[in-house]
Amino acid sequence: MARAQAWPAKPVRLVVSAPAGGLTDVFARAYAEHIAQKIGQPVVVENKAGASGIIAAEMVSKSPADGYTLLFTITTTMVMNRVLFKSLPYDPEKDFVYIAFAEAGHLPFVVHRSVPATNIKEFAAWARNNKVSVGSYSLGSYGHIVIAELNKAFGLNMEAVHYRGEAPMWQDFASGALHAASGSYQAAASVLASGTGRAIAVPQKTRMKKLPDVATFLEQGVTAKAFQIRGWAGLLGPAGIPDEIVERLSALMVEAGQTPRIREMLDTFGIDNAASGRQAFARILKDESPVWIDVVKQLGITPQ
Repeated sequence: MARAQAWPAKPVRLVVSAPAGGLTDVFARAYAEHIAQKIGQPVVVENKAGASGIIAAEMVSKSPADGYTLLFTITTTMVMNRVLFKSLPYDPEKDFVYIAFAEAGHLPFVVHRSVPATNIKEFAAWARNNKVSVGSYSLGSYGHIVIAELNKAFGLNMEAVHYRGEAPMWQDFASGALHAASGSYQAAASVLASGTGRAIAVPQKTRMKKLPDVATFLEQGVTAKAFQIRGWAGLLGPAGIPDEIVERLSALMVEAGQTPRIREMLDTFGIDNAASGRQAFARILKDESPVWIDVVKQLGITPQ
């Protein structure tokens, strides 16, 4: 108890599993800044990118559970990696406490202007009679899952074209090399604004605030669970951090999500919801992680 009450007596280290400057890092730093102001100690961000988040997660899993070393990472590190790798140097279920999460936002499904479709059923009908290439921003990504699930739902044979990140994928899309792609609203914004691409469906159970006229996959009759799950970025720590510290950090993350600075960032990136606390995190892990694991397994990727 004394330990928890004395916290924080020194700076807190926040290990981020993404490189500096990317979306995950930008949000990690914004949340860290708010927490630092409130706890009266610096929160020092350390970027430990690489190996699909494994380097950062292993480092934090082996750190003391005293609230001074935390992890900011994404769904891939804690969920998809269970399928994508033969073995992990950490146990996503036992080695961590899940403190708070922030949704990564909807990933709209966008078709090139040359494709004569304004909804998923029209797109599927067109894809049935054409050779179709669809962009995926990496092997095993949500973009990859969408292609596989649409092929399954409509009996199609679309080809997944894998990229290393969204920037090269949207460049190829803009040039007409791809018929469709899924990705973040911010990365797709230029092709949407120019009319080169049009969004015809969004995943999750609710529509996007930035694209209110675009129906969800579910509304369009595509009922596979894969189209309802959410990607997230989350704050975690090594298992065993005193409960009072976890509760305080969880509450500070939720509070930070309501500040003007983070609300403005969310709007810029087209993300509708700010951070949720540890109870909501537990629910999303219980309800959605098994779906993620199942759909990634079905991609048939040989584990590394």
